Amino acid sequence: MPPTKNPDVRAAHDQIAETDALTSSATGRPRKSPRILILGGGSLGLYAAKRLRRRLAHREASLVVVDPRPYMTYAPFLPEAAAGSIDARYVVAPFHKALKGVSTLQGKVSEIRHAERRVEVTPVAGEPYWVTYDHLIVGLGSVARTLPIPGLAEVGIGFKHVEEAITLRNHVLGRIDLAASTWDPELRKRLLTFTFVGGGFAGIEALGEVEDMARYAVRVHPGMRPEDLRFVLVEGSPRVLPEVSEELGGYTIERLRERGIEIYLSTFLSSCVGGHVELSDGTAFESDTVVWTAGVKANPVLAKSDLPLDPQGRVRTNAALQVVTEEGVVVPDAYAGGDCAAVPDLIKPGSFCPPNAQHAIRQGAHLGENLSRVLRSAPVRDYSHKNVGAVASLGTYKGVAQMLGRFKVRGFLAWVLHRTYHVFAMPTLDRKLKIMAGWTATLLFRREVVALGSVMQDPRHEFLAASVPAKPTSPPQG
Repeated sequence: MPPTKNPDVRAAHDQIAETDALTSSATGRPRKSPRILILGGGSLGLYAAKRLRRRLAHREASLVVVDPRPYMTYAPFLPEAAAGSIDARYVVAPFHKALKGVSTLQGKVSEIRHAERRVEVTPVAGEPYWVTYDHLIVGLGSVARTLPIPGLAEVGIGFKHVEEAITLRNHVLGRIDLAASTWDPELRKRLLTFTFVGGGFAGIEALGEVEDMARYAVRVHPGMRPEDLRFVLVEGSPRVLPEVSEELGGYTIERLRERGIEIYLSTFLSSCVGGHVELSDGTAFESDTVVWTAGVKANPVLAKSDLPLDPQGRVRTNAALQVVTEEGVVVPDAYAGGDCAAVPDLIKPGSFCPPNAQHAIRQGAHLGENLSRVLRSAPVRDYSHKNVGAVASLGTYKGVAQMLGRFKVRGFLAWVLHRTYHVFAMPTLDRKLKIMAGWTATLLFRREVVALGSVMQDPRHEFLAASVPAKPTSPPQG
């Protein structure tokens, strides 16, 4: 990496240099061990780094993870974080705890030049810089797949990151507080109408958990009833939860409708300008809240790379998670997996592994194992995983689960399976214990339904309002 005057970049370079120094401490000679650069600290990147560090000593390889955030977000717990069932701090795994012995750089990947074995990183503050490497792991994940729907960019709320889960929670509770303070019936109706677009796992779980929280929250306001709330689900396909059987999908719809949730299937969002929602079937209503969970797409930064991509913009790989060309030729020193990769599914020939945490975690560990074998001149192994099941929460004490493709579970037991499966999949022991302690506290005590929306959006507003303007400085005398 070239020298730089930027102190933030120098710190990043020094961090990598410190790791490189560990690899050469035994001989005192300059680093000769390979540098493995891992793009993305999500499920794939984190588990790949953990497995590599476990298999390879510091003198065998230096590991560097690049991610805009200093933590990995465990996405399956975002709905519970949005509902306040779990403290939002505990659905993330900080790299300084989860990745011992691994260097991390906080910044966005802005360009990949694999032919030159270097990647451009744009930090939050400071100038972009280049990082060189010997081996590359691409785990950049996905971003929300949005459409050019009028008003969506202005009023929509995403649901892929913990910051968005916190925003949604504060937004919903804030709207309930505002509705309790107005006598305008039309405004109150608009404030208490919450629209969710997308009937996959993210949308159904977010809807179920947030609706549960909202119905509890209105009870603390005299004169408001749970019946004043209006929740609407919009899904473009004829069913919800495509990852489970049609029977469980139908059961989910029945339970949600019993709770008064309006469900529009085979329907699309046409417009939401200024909160005026219009659906493809002609339905129109006012809603101050539009949550978008309608699918994901591969990270668009991959288009600024020389890696082979498929028509969906995903990195092409073989079953061993090695990057390959369209003709199937292996690209040297490049590996990929997770949401941003087209990984062949050996269990279902002709298809690709779905973009979910279950596959990303296992692919990360498998990829780390394969690369450690490559560095020791051993043959790689193909990735193959049979889905152990799918679990979804529909709110407190409610859920659906399909285990091993055959066993279908509903209600309380499915909810228990959902929590059990995901808490054990959560990285780091302290996070598991804190999540379980939070659940216990929520069962013993009432929910906290305090909105901190205005504080979160502009925390310096009150300070600025109270600040005394500075006196103008006198011009210098001639």
